[in-house]
Amino acid sequence: MLTEKRHEMICDMLSQYDIVTLQQLTEIIGSSESTIRRDLSALEEKGQLIRVHGGAKQISDQHDTELNIKTTRFVREKDEIAKQAAALIKDGACIYLDAGSSTLAMIPYLTQRDLTVVTNSVTHVMALIERGIRALMIGGLVKPNTMANVGCAAEEMLRTFNFSMAFIGVNGVDADNGFTTPDPEEAAIKRLAIKQSRQSYYLADESKFDHVTFATIVPLSEASIITNHNHSYIKQYAKYIKVG
Repeated sequence: MLTEKRHEMICDMLSQYDIVTLQQLTEIIGSSESTIRRDLSALEEKGQLIRVHGGAKQISDQHDTELNIKTTRFVREKDEIAKQAAALIKDGACIYLDAGSSTLAMIPYLTQRDLTVVTNSVTHVMALIERGIRALMIGGLVKPNTMANVGCAAEEMLRTFNFSMAFIGVNGVDADNGFTTPDPEEAAIKRLAIKQSRQSYYLADESKFDHVTFATIVPLSEASIITNHNHSYIKQYAKYIKVG
């Protein structure tokens, strides 16, 4: 069978089942395991799937959901997570708030004295100013769907700051692929914010688990997570704070 045909069959199977095993692929396509493994590697390099142990997983949500839509989903859960996250901050802290609906939900709970907040979100800056909180926004290209600043200018400015804590939004949490987000440029900003912070926390409601998007930010072991979900693999891979 031609390589192109095998690739087409693999992608068709993933579109139907989201995740397929190596055994399923070899049985249906009729090729050897070594051939299928090469096919999976080639398709992963093209960004058409994600290899997992014993098979492959479909890449989902390769485009960001607009922020005004995100803020209407899992509202109660995000509020609980945001309240817990805000409670970790001390007076006089300098923190980083990543763009996203979960971090936006933290702002009403920021009651600390002498607080400085750096963010890459146009939406967050407006909410912080309305509450009288000292706010700095890193520059860069503004993404119209998430209202986040990204790119080289944003990264250059972010490198000049040192944070007590960083609070990061995430689109996917997966044991094999770590914390993920659809946009590689946003992933770069998130990684840099973590690097510039003494402590960092990912905010993730239950809908984000077992979900993989295009760009990996960091493995689960490299940051703590605040969540309302008690997934079986979280204690194994990541430090976490359970709310609710």
